[in-house]
Amino acid sequence: MHLPFWSRIRKTRQGKLAGDEPIGVGDNPLLREETTGASEETQWRLIWRRFRRHHLAMGGLVVVLMLYGVAACAEFLAPMNPRAFDSKYPYAPPQRVRMFHESEEGVSFRPHVLDYRVELDSVQMTRVFHDDPDQVVDLGFFVETEPYRLMGFIPMRRQFFGPVNPDHSFFLLGADRLGRDLLSRMIYGTRISMTVGLIGVTLSLVLGITLGGMSGYFGGWIDNLIQRLIEFLQSIPSIPLWLGLSAAIPPRVDPLMVYFYITIILSILGWTGLGRVVRGKFMSLKTEDFVLAARLDGCSSGRIIRRHMVPSFMSHIIATTTLAIPHMIIGETSLSFLGLGLRPPVISWGVLLQEAQNIRTVATAPWLLLPGAMVAVAVLALNFLGDGLRDASDPYA
Repeated sequence: MHLPFWSRIRKTRQGKLAGDEPIGVGDNPLLREETTGASEETQWRLIWRRFRRHHLAMGGLVVVLMLYGVAACAEFLAPMNPRAFDSKYPYAPPQRVRMFHESEEGVSFRPHVLDYRVELDSVQMTRVFHDDPDQVVDLGFFVETEPYRLMGFIPMRRQFFGPVNPDHSFFLLGADRLGRDLLSRMIYGTRISMTVGLIGVTLSLVLGITLGGMSGYFGGWIDNLIQRLIEFLQSIPSIPLWLGLSAAIPPRVDPLMVYFYITIILSILGWTGLGRVVRGKFMSLKTEDFVLAARLDGCSSGRIIRRHMVPSFMSHIIATTTLAIPHMIIGETSLSFLGLGLRPPVISWGVLLQEAQNIRTVATAPWLLLPGAMVAVAVLALNFLGDGLRDASDPYA
């Protein structure tokens, strides 16, 4: 039996079409999944459901979590001491891991690498490395090493992977000009490079929300002053400004203070984009009913901003923040590569790339460019993660 037209409209408004499905859902399983029970789920669960469907974003999330896991457990994962050097092996090539060892007793499972026999090429005046079958360096998991503190407070005496005899050298990804293990230095560099971006974005987040929120909420001369400041900072070319601020750091400053100064420099230049976004959001939200109700209830401006306006678009702030971390990492890497950022003995990806400034060195030791590959992987993973969060921040779009 067919219902009259107006009865069908009334049923549609009540969400009671034939089959008890909202209009437009039909046979689309994705729409049915998003619509059925949507009122029973929180905003964050809807965001997570949509984020899971973004496969590149999920892959980026896994890579980012792995990188921060490496940064947290660098002492446990690094097979060698990153500052220990061996003058016999400058620019030693990567060693190939062998799983089986042949002996007079037969073939046995024995993870190992062959030590190098070093010869001098009198024509090119370079060192030539040959595998020495008589010198076997056994490898193992959870090998004993010198005592250290994991993450600064957990006492440990074992490492995840490395040579069984700690006196032997091991270069899975090659060595630098001083004979230091590049893999161990890259693992330790992950801690500095990834935390510079994280801490810098945190400071930029505070500046962007505070100044951008004041600009959008109060308006008037405060808005004009903050917007002119943003336009002034955005009009200055980034690299010359970075170079000028970095050159102002005294050369004899403690490396820890240089790390702090570089973070401050990147934060000062990185908050302008977020400030503009927050300003636009505040200008649109300050006339909403819930803001007016909070104002009539006697809430102060600070409470309205903190408890009502900022949480209403927190998902968008998280997405914007995630997309800003790669710029911080690239900024630190660029400054350190040019010698104006972090300096040895601090280990970061940018500091490691200083070894690759000489084209002759790169031609003879191309593995010194591997820290640049780590920068590319981190930036791509963070960009994919930020794109997924930006798309999922509005689950009803």
